[in-house]
Amino acid sequence: METTVGAAGLPAVLDLPSGPVRGGLVVLHGSQAGQRSHFLYEHLARLLPPAGVAVLRYDRRPRADGHDVPLTDQAEDAAAAVTELRRHVGAAPVGLWGFSQGAWAAALTATRHPVGFLVLVGCSGVSPAVQMRYGTAEQLRRNGYGAADLAELAELRRVAEGFQRGEVPRPVAQAAIDAAARRRWFPLAFLPDELPATPGTWTDMDYDPAPVLARLTGPVLLCYGETDAWIPIEDSLAVWRRTARDAELTVARLAGCDHSPTLGEAEDLDGISPQYERVLLDWLDRTLPPPG
Repeated sequence: METTVGAAGLPAVLDLPSGPVRGGLVVLHGSQAGQRSHFLYEHLARLLPPAGVAVLRYDRRPRADGHDVPLTDQAEDAAAAVTELRRHVGAAPVGLWGFSQGAWAAALTATRHPVGFLVLVGCSGVSPAVQMRYGTAEQLRRNGYGAADLAELAELRRVAEGFQRGEVPRPVAQAAIDAAARRRWFPLAFLPDELPATPGTWTDMDYDPAPVLARLTGPVLLCYGETDAWIPIEDSLAVWRRTARDAELTVARLAGCDHSPTLGEAEDLDGISPQYERVLLDWLDRTLPPPG
């Protein structure tokens, strides 16, 4: 069924079980996957209702003036989505599923608007700036670039981050971008050819997840692709284990998967990892009340 989320009326789709409802799940978005039609979200809407779990997926609010959607705004919308879902599932436990950037937003939401459980896929335990330094360096490594190129990339990202923080003048940062744009590896740096006119468009670049994770309670499922090129998995898990002491952590390493829970880096429903499906269904079965 179609519905909306929050005061902004974000378009949403709710998929309900045909029988008794054991729980509900609100889906939160990856940074480049803001539409409710994304295949990872559609997969949940197909997989979970037959297991008694309702799924609410919605369109993330659009970017404004080139600014990414702040995590606080994403959490506000997620809380509204939880409220909407609870109208339909009654007293059944409601949780949040978040992919990549959406995992940060899901954890933040849970500290402001308590939920029954969290399922986080590709969740970074470090800041977005640190995560992007790791991820872009990994892109260069996997494409055969060596130490000198990695050092240039690190300096370029340092300067670009400095501009975003208001510490480096735009002409200086743009000159560094212009010089790096001549490098063959520049597309792997994931930086714009032309910097914004003013700093501050990357609102959450220094967001620290640790204080948020420290406030979490209840069941949390963390899923990581074994070869994730974008998330420093061991560093992230170290933060989780150090800070989230009141959460009930379950960690799943997905064989054959990179950042998405798909085999061979596929970007469609046919590529979904069977292991990911089993892990998710088994964990929800143990976490949610029994049928009936």
